[in-house]
Amino acid sequence: QVQLVESGGGLVQVGGSLRLSCAASGGIFGVNVRGWYRQAPGKQRELVARIRSGGSTNYADSVKGRFTISRDNAKNTVYLQMNSLKPEDTAVYYCYAVRVIGIAEYDYWGQGTQVTVSS
Repeated sequence: QVQLVESGGGLVQVGGSLRLSCAASGGIFGVNVRGWYRQAPGKQRELVARIRSGGSTNYADSVKGRFTISRDNAKNTVYLQMNSLKPEDTAVYYCYAVRVIGIAEYDYWGQGTQVTVSS
């Protein structure tokens, strides 16, 4: 059973910073923690940032220049450093991982962590 453990969410003021982490445990062979989606009340879930095992990254336009995703391959842990936080960043953040076998892809999700940016 693959489990993704998230931490680092909380309440911060505008302009503050948080660092999220996501670690895989359980049957993790072939499982790569990839990044985060987020979902605000009444809005669609959107991709925030992702990173591949080779190190390439992608970011939503709204967070470019403010968020940085990184990984520790040995620990199968991915980090999201969030700086210059804005109220629009308020959402539940869900980390995710993938396992690709041939042409099939299996997805795994964390429980979510609340990020609230107050003004």
